[in-house]
Amino acid sequence: METFAAPREFVENARYASDRRRVMSALAPQTIDAPILDVVLGFAKLPHCFTLQSCHGHFVYPSQPDPSNLATLPAEDVGSIRYRIAYVALCIEHSAAGAYLRGALEEIPTIDPEYVQFGSPGWFRGRHPNSYALQVEPKRFMFKDEAVIEHREALHVQWVRDRFFERLRELVDASEQELEVSQLARGTDIPL
Repeated sequence: METFAAPREFVENARYASDRRRVMSALAPQTIDAPILDVVLGFAKLPHCFTLQSCHGHFVYPSQPDPSNLATLPAEDVGSIRYRIAYVALCIEHSAAGAYLRGALEEIPTIDPEYVQFGSPGWFRGRHPNSYALQVEPKRFMFKDEAVIEHREALHVQWVRDRFFERLRELVDASEQELEVSQLARGTDIPL
């Protein structure tokens, strides 16, 4: 499956509010990879975006054949590893807060530009205008949703993936704090 496309500019989306309500009503936390549940639920608190899909990233190899494996890689070489990409796909509101979020997301590939990409996959954008995705994938495989890589590179991918989700957590935390301050200043209730 192809996963990557260059980021596109914002467009008007009159359906944003109804799309967000529909997607949020179908949010099933039990289907989200446990290590990133806090990130997805954090984005869910922000009114200017909603998560379309996500994956923590999985490493599959002979002694760990589960395609949904969440365990960290062993230090000893296990040979070739099938890596299923880590990613977060979001629909972002065409607003000042949405533009700020999009700009912050565009900076995340600075973790390691050879392993982190930001873009607008067409298969999300076709259903939800202003959809963006960040993925952790070796650049040479950026158009695929999985890759076979050697153990040493897989350890680096794991390190990048962990920094990637740390940065997303920091972004979500900062955005939640800004939202709370803004709502307190306006005297409005903070959604739970």
